[in-house]
Amino acid sequence: MDSTHISALHAKHAGLEARLRNETARPAPDTMLVANLKKQKLILKQQIAQATG
Repeated sequence: MDSTHISALHAKHAGLEARLRNETARPAPDTMLVANLKKQKLILKQQIAQATG
């Protein structure tokens, strides 16, 4: 798979991780948003695993 694509997936994953960290640090985190971010991270993690073999 193209290393540029894999790098983009890693960057998206890192961005989601940062958003998740920021949201959970809030006094009253949005639980639906947290669940959605976790789901998106899992999908990206699976895509990265599939792309890297």
